[in-house]
Amino acid sequence: MTSPACSPRHANPPLVGIVCDRFFVGDHDHHGVKESYRRALSDIAGVAPVFIPATDAISDVTPYLRVLSGLLFPGGASNVAPALYGGEEPAGFLLDPARDHVAMQLIRGAVSRGLPMLAICRGFQEMNVAFGGTLHPDIYAAGHDADHREELSDPLDTRYRYKHSVFLAPDGLLRDWTRADVALVNSLHMQGIRTLGEGLAAEAMHADGLIEAIRVVDADFAIGVQWHPEVSASTDRLSQSLFTRFGDACRRYMPALAQTA
Repeated sequence: MTSPACSPRHANPPLVGIVCDRFFVGDHDHHGVKESYRRALSDIAGVAPVFIPATDAISDVTPYLRVLSGLLFPGGASNVAPALYGGEEPAGFLLDPARDHVAMQLIRGAVSRGLPMLAICRGFQEMNVAFGGTLHPDIYAAGHDADHREELSDPLDTRYRYKHSVFLAPDGLLRDWTRADVALVNSLHMQGIRTLGEGLAAEAMHADGLIEAIRVVDADFAIGVQWHPEVSASTDRLSQSLFTRFGDACRRYMPALAQTA
């Protein structure tokens, strides 16, 4: 039996950038991404991950955009800075301004080139802000249900369990892929969409009215989800579809990339 890593679909994998978080371990400044994102990209999407550092030293992301066939904006412990969307910063708010700096440039540059994008959790929020949308800095203070909350005291293997359902938009891509009206998701977050960015369409919504998935209307593939499909990509149909279809979009983009190199 041919393994996924040796199949023809993976023989010439496209390069896909993952935006890193920037954080301290002791006294040392680090850039990093969770292994679950790397694994889902390699094993399910069939692409070759490339890590992009979070640093304000990057003033022009064009060199990355010239060689990449896709971008993944992952979740992270920090929050998108409210200053980027005219919000107020709650006390104790964890920020990563270096990641904000790089992510906003990459999203806007990718859109102009038609570069495929998959945005997850924090990345989903970054995508909305990059398109002029706003966020609730704290969805619980805004009155949304507690079932979005991450319980840090839970063991890791249960922390990312399915927390609630979302309703899939009748005319959306996710509804078309699954042929279902409702999906169970492992959505864990503090920030959430307040107003939808221009050029975006809602793909899924919680019963409390919070948007949980979006897409760029005019893009071949540019989708953001509030939940964590990277955790369940090997077992869950919708999660797997997000990564396999993202990988397919990146492979479609490769000929266009070769022409502009």
